[in-house]
Amino acid sequence: MPVIRPLPPELINQIAAGEVIERPSSVVKELVENSLDAGATRVEVDIEQGGARLIRVRDDGCGIAPDELQLAVASHATSKIGSFDDLEHVASMGFRGEALASVSSVARFALTSRAQGQDAAFRIEVDGGRMQAARPAQHPPGSSVEVRDLFYNVPARRKFLRAERTEFAHIDDLLKSLALARSSVEFRLNHNGKPVRILRAARDQHAALLRVAEVLGEDFPAQSLRIDHAAAGLHLSGWVGLPTASRSQADSQFFYVNGRLVRDRVVAHAVRQAYADVLFHGRYPCFVLYLELDPVGVDVNVHPAKHEVRFREQRLVHDFLFRTLHEALAQTRAGHMGGAPDVDAQAQAMPAFRMNPAPAAATAAPAWPNAFSQSRLSLGVREEPLAGYAALAGEARPLPAALSFAAPMPMPDAADDEAPPLGFAIAQLKGVYILAENTHGLVLVDMHAAHERITYEKLKAGRASSNLRSQMMLVPLNVSVSAKEAAAAEEHADALAEWGLELSRSGPSGVVVRRIPALLEGADVAQLCRDVLGELAQHGSSRRLQELENELLATMACHGSVRAGRRLTTPEMNALLREMEATERSGQCNHGRPTWTQLSMAELDKLFLRGR
Repeated sequence: MPVIRPLPPELINQIAAGEVIERPSSVVKELVENSLDAGATRVEVDIEQGGARLIRVRDDGCGIAPDELQLAVASHATSKIGSFDDLEHVASMGFRGEALASVSSVARFALTSRAQGQDAAFRIEVDGGRMQAARPAQHPPGSSVEVRDLFYNVPARRKFLRAERTEFAHIDDLLKSLALARSSVEFRLNHNGKPVRILRAARDQHAALLRVAEVLGEDFPAQSLRIDHAAAGLHLSGWVGLPTASRSQADSQFFYVNGRLVRDRVVAHAVRQAYADVLFHGRYPCFVLYLELDPVGVDVNVHPAKHEVRFREQRLVHDFLFRTLHEALAQTRAGHMGGAPDVDAQAQAMPAFRMNPAPAAATAAPAWPNAFSQSRLSLGVREEPLAGYAALAGEARPLPAALSFAAPMPMPDAADDEAPPLGFAIAQLKGVYILAENTHGLVLVDMHAAHERITYEKLKAGRASSNLRSQMMLVPLNVSVSAKEAAAAEEHADALAEWGLELSRSGPSGVVVRRIPALLEGADVAQLCRDVLGELAQHGSSRRLQELENELLATMACHGSVRAGRRLTTPEMNALLREMEATERSGQCNHGRPTWTQLSMAELDKLFLRGR
């Protein structure tokens, strides 16, 4: 048996580098975060050969005093924390004091810095862990760190570096995520001597939104909702994309906790549940969200690269995120959240979402003077009998094979703030689409998808307002679960009973099912229990029962909605438009597909080359 002995400092740093320094982008992350902690307002990153040959980060931060330069490269030496109390209130990006020591142990390293108020700069160099004495140098106030020949002394690690283009893409993505975290800082990125990205400092919300557009695409601001909500010591702000702006992969999701980009299962679960009713299967929402809370409520010291955090009040954070985003997305009624034409208009006109109790009138369609009512599609809606429309209220008109015109008259004159957002029906196309005219131009509506959403929301509302019925199992069912899940069944028995699911613990890793919700008759009870208890054990709450019931209600809504090919009368089409305007989430059907789209006059003129 070999004798126990302490490891050499160089080997200790290389082991630490194996945890912290995965690839060139890891080096950039550590160095740029140091610059941000130093109060920099401008950060410039120079890369050569994807970072394998050179990584240089320059900033205009506070700098480092000459007598502290060598200490800055030592292991576990930092100015950011000094006591256990500081560790519980970490407000800086870095805090372990490992970054520079780890990087300098696997590369040729140089640090040049001039502290604010000092007349001269000093420079130290470290080659594979061997440090040289500090010497005077020329440098403006701030710091520069040069990392050359990364992993030159660890060939096994260098072999795992990818192609130059791949490694630089990781660096570019990283810098964009850091730029979203600190919109007040200017970032510049150069590769092989050529400028690649310049992100100007944002001084206000409009400029911050421009930066978001640079990172997520110029269409994102017009297809997003502004979030700004605070409760229970938590504050959530930022932007969430509309369901119609989803992507096939989760590459446009940025979530920051106290300014730190994190990947967290609690956050991912809450966001996924918030979009459950409006997102197409296999699609991922886009968002840039900032969660602020007391540093005591979050532990950032759970991952070597600081990618993950742990919330002390995990359930509180989960429920806060879900309710805020769920309520925001519920306000996406058709005609009300069509998106602004450009970033300027969105930044100036779109108000931030704040979760307030909705007035009772918000759930009903607007009442128009001298109204008539119709209910042939179970749409109890009252609408204005415009000239020519009232005569059609009970009249069945002959319909051509493909296109049926609802009214042979132009849209009545009305002020923009008085006309309904989706306008008035003018035609029906092939029994599938409703064509309507509003103040902006032409509106196209998928009548089945729209009616399906309306019916679904009504079924959910009716289900929520009635008592949940449960039915007794003929023979109690024993289900094997993990010990953690069995404990969750015991802890949350009352909450499960409210949903009609009666469970009792039968042993260290087993439960007995005696009642299930009547609506879920025929479901796989054992799998249902495992899903529910698994979520309860992990997140402290579960919506699996509600999701299953909603799936059944969605199926009922689909079969109970107007089918493609049915000819609608003018009142029916207009009633459908009015109900869409008053129904939550009516911009998408139950499967996440859009229910309507707008073609403005400018877009129509462009199609026909008018004005050219």
